[in-house]
Amino acid sequence: MKIYIDADACPKAIKEILIKAAIRTQCELILVANKPLNVARHPLIKTVLVSSGFDVADDYIAEAVAPNDLVITADIPLADKVIDKKAVALNPRGALYTKENIKQRLSVRNFNEVLRSTGVQTGGPKVMSKQDIQQFANALDRYLAKNVCRGFD
Repeated sequence: MKIYIDADACPKAIKEILIKAAIRTQCELILVANKPLNVARHPLIKTVLVSSGFDVADDYIAEAVAPNDLVITADIPLADKVIDKKAVALNPRGALYTKENIKQRLSVRNFNEVLRSTGVQTGGPKVMSKQDIQQFANALDRYLAKNVCRGFD
C-alpha cells in the first residue's frame, strides 16, 4: 500500500501528520504537486513535481494509484476516480469517500460549480480548525490500524 497526497492544496498540518504516519507504519508516501515542496527527507517520502495546469496532479495520481492505495484529497472528482480503481480516498478533514457516498458528493459539487458559473456565491471551504486536524488524524489512524502498511517494493 502507498499513500498519495494531492499536495497542492493539502494543509501543512495534514502533510506533517501523514509524514509521521508513513514513517511509523513504513508506508511509502508520495506527495504530488505542481510546485516544489519543502518536506522532510526520508527514504519513504517521495515528491512528484508535475507540470502546471488544471488537474495535472490529479491526473497523475489517478493514473498511478493501485487497488488498496490511500489517497488524501479534497478533490471529489479525483476521489471518484480513486474509488473506481479500488483504492481509498480520505478527505483532509477526515471524511472517507466511499462507493456509497461519492456519487452524491460529486452531484453536489457539480451543482455548486454550475451555480458559481452563473455568478452565485456558494462560498468556499471553511478554514481548517484544530478539530478538523484532529478528526483527520483519528480517521487516518483508524484506517492504518485496519490496513497496516508493510513497506514498499
